[in-house]
Amino acid sequence: MSIEPSVVKLSSKQRLLRLQELLTKYTDEANELTLEGILDQFYQEYKVSPGKKAIRDDLMELEKSLLFDVTVNQAKEGVEKYYSHQGRLFEIHELRLLIDAVSSAKFISNEETENLVNKIKQLTSVKQAKQLENAIILPENSKSENQQIKYSIHQLHTAILNSRIIQFQYGSYDIDKQFVLRKNGDYYSVKPYALVWHNDYYYLIGEYIPKEEIRHYRIDRMQNVTSIEESFLPNPEFNSAKYTEKLFHMFSGEEHLVEVEFDSSLINVVIDRFGRGVNIRKVGENSFRISTQAIISDGLVGWLMTWGSDAKVLTPPILVERMKEEAEKLYKRYQK
Repeated sequence: MSIEPSVVKLSSKQRLLRLQELLTKYTDEANELTLEGILDQFYQEYKVSPGKKAIRDDLMELEKSLLFDVTVNQAKEGVEKYYSHQGRLFEIHELRLLIDAVSSAKFISNEETENLVNKIKQLTSVKQAKQLENAIILPENSKSENQQIKYSIHQLHTAILNSRIIQFQYGSYDIDKQFVLRKNGDYYSVKPYALVWHNDYYYLIGEYIPKEEIRHYRIDRMQNVTSIEESFLPNPEFNSAKYTEKLFHMFSGEEHLVEVEFDSSLINVVIDRFGRGVNIRKVGENSFRISTQAIISDGLVGWLMTWGSDAKVLTPPILVERMKEEAEKLYKRYQK
């Protein structure tokens, strides 16, 4: 003799909340449920049989309230009605953008990526979530192994908001692929100004207190981030957006007016890097020059060396000399 599973009883308020949950989870613009379908889902999800009249009344209550979107589709009078929830906060393509951003961010660990993607999928219906299954392809081992990073980011955002000095340990990998703390594990003290997402990594821009100079730190290489009670007055003249425009590969250095002559084939490379607002002057048929403010650093030298003889630095002299030195090193490297 089979035994029917017990049926849970809900109050009217609980039933209304469950109805909203079911419509959110199982319906959308392309997927609707009849009254019978809703009752079936109630039993499958919650082992509840609330009855047709109760659910019909709840649906009418939701329609009248205007607090929760319920779309009713009925071809003609006397034909069965179909119900759905379509008033989503995010469109499906917007959720795809969020998932791709999370998936491609190297500073987010694989475990945290999976958790975040699963949560994003819950912002739409079950069937639409299946359209978000195809993840972007990333190189193996491209994700950070730092499990503290989500807490570090939260600490840093809070410290920036409250203008609190932060302390942390900082390190990098050695040739044996071991993570080694710098300064023998001593803590850095920094006035945090801004967080920057650059080349799929998160960076902190801040003032290194002992030397009162602007420095950048990759957050996935920071450990034991804490803020202290000591506060600071932010520099009102520091504009993080304009500052980062002048950086190359997040290397710090002195700012100079830079003029470079490029082969015309690199016009899209230059516009991608500096934007359409960069000062460009045509030089003959096959080249052009740009003038822009930039931070002179190893990052800038490396970026310019990427283009070989198709890029020639004209000013400032300090950068011209660094390019000559780097070219000489490269030449000698291949003479051995």
